[in-house]
Amino acid sequence: MGATAANEPKSEISNYVKLNIGGSLFYTTVTTLSKLDSKLRDMVLSEAAQNAETLESEGWVFIDRCGKHFGTILNFLRDGTVPLPETCVEISEILAETKYYGVTELHEACEQALQKKRNRNTNITWVTLITSQNEAQKLISVSSKPVVKFAINRHNNKYSYTGASDDNLLKNIELFDKLAEKHKERGLFIKDVIGSNEICCWTFYGPGGAVKKVAEVCCTSIVYATDKKHTKVDFPETRILEETMNVMLLDTRINKSVQEHELIEATSSSNSNCRCSCSSQWSDLQWENSTTSTL
Repeated sequence: MGATAANEPKSEISNYVKLNIGGSLFYTTVTTLSKLDSKLRDMVLSEAAQNAETLESEGWVFIDRCGKHFGTILNFLRDGTVPLPETCVEISEILAETKYYGVTELHEACEQALQKKRNRNTNITWVTLITSQNEAQKLISVSSKPVVKFAINRHNNKYSYTGASDDNLLKNIELFDKLAEKHKERGLFIKDVIGSNEICCWTFYGPGGAVKKVAEVCCTSIVYATDKKHTKVDFPETRILEETMNVMLLDTRINKSVQEHELIEATSSSNSNCRCSCSSQWSDLQWENSTTSTL
């Protein structure tokens, strides 16, 4: 019997793998885990990962790590690429997990993404903070760029806010910061945090005082619920983006309009000179004919 047992072939590892990462459950395959040479592959597929201490009774391979970003690591192994989060904190968390699991390629991608964000955030000011309307008017009147002014003051409210208002306030703030970063070379972005009576309001101006206020998007309204007034804050993202694009193009439109006006004047002047010259030549011709006829 002993010889028979010794000659029995070892059971092959199934292509399907069940992972328990700190309580978060994931299904994957040996093929996916084997795409890259990593510590994760060795942890799961090695003999040590198949012993009784690591392999649970139902076939789950347990790894004592947080499973928050493990799905990102799996997707990277599957596709060879994966979108990274926007915040440095989350990218740093993924960086720590890739270091533990030995996924070198994703580790390097996280380091590069963090370095880009550090370089972009060094010594750059995208938003001008103001505390009075006089400051705003001076900046708007002298700016050679289009202006986007964002007035935000949560404490201006007389009533209680509706349920989604706080989230929408944050979304408006985040959108303003993103637009200020994206269009910092084309426009002046002003954030009014004290001087305005508005709770959440976007105002758009043309450059250099040549154009007055061209648009305004007020994000607050008063609603009634259970016989009480409440302040509602909306997040009209589409309209805000549309007005921002319109005002960014306004500087180009003004320059083009001036050029067209100068071209019209030059053309009119040229046509006028031409008409005068033709009239003069016609008069000389008539005089010569008249003289010839008299003779």
